[in-house]
Amino acid sequence: MNETSQANYDALVKLSQNDFDAFLYDCDGTLADNMPAHTETYIKVAAEQGVIIDGAIIDEFAGLPIINVVEKINERYQSAFIPEEFKAAKYKLFLEEYIQQTQPIDYVVNHLKNHAGQVRIAVVSGSSRIAVEKTLQILGIDHLVEVLVCAGETPNGKPFPDPFLKAAELLGVAPERCLVFEDGNAGTQAADEAGMRWVRIDKLI
Repeated sequence: MNETSQANYDALVKLSQNDFDAFLYDCDGTLADNMPAHTETYIKVAAEQGVIIDGAIIDEFAGLPIINVVEKINERYQSAFIPEEFKAAKYKLFLEEYIQQTQPIDYVVNHLKNHAGQVRIAVVSGSSRIAVEKTLQILGIDHLVEVLVCAGETPNGKPFPDPFLKAAELLGVAPERCLVFEDGNAGTQAADEAGMRWVRIDKLI
């Protein structure tokens, strides 16, 4: 790790030293440095249907399920994308052309690696299970993750608490004993609603 990454890693370790039983990590933008690729796929799919969007809207709604992001795009641009069709096209493009380019956010990936076996580990993501599983394989940490909760597997996604509460239930850990690692407001709001403490990995130093 470079100097900045080491400083971020040290900050993560310090913030997670309390007596937690489980660490719950977001995937995209937290473990995986793939948000620019996700943004580009949104832009490309929209452009194919004649709508030019500013990628900043994807950052604005980071952490929301794709269906909800597409709804936000429709509101902002008065477009008429069918969310399920847009989602399918976006995933197809991402899996075929972008996912192999995924790089780790090294200080978060190393934090997970170095705590696996000491605490229970889950990944809670607004992306599809197939994309998350492939991403974790590329990062080399799929074997360390005990529980996955992905898009569509709870009645509501982030910013509702359902995904985090399901992960805690599957791990057999009380919500207050879980620490969440996130990079977006939707995720931290969901953690708050679930009664879990959280860390913003993009705001450490």
